[in-house]
Amino acid sequence: MTITVKIGAALMLLLALSSCGNTIRGVGRDTANAVNATQDAGHSVNRAARR
Repeated sequence: MTITVKIGAALMLLLALSSCGNTIRGVGRDTANAVNATQDAGHSVNRAARR
């Protein structure tokens, strides 16, 4: 293989790995937001039930 092909393959691999990292972080944030929203809804129901 030529050096250009090797460099191109390395760049594509780096791009793929960085995209995966961003996706994993995004999913983590979404999951945390869903948990927070669920807890807030539970607190709201609890407060409504006490009235």
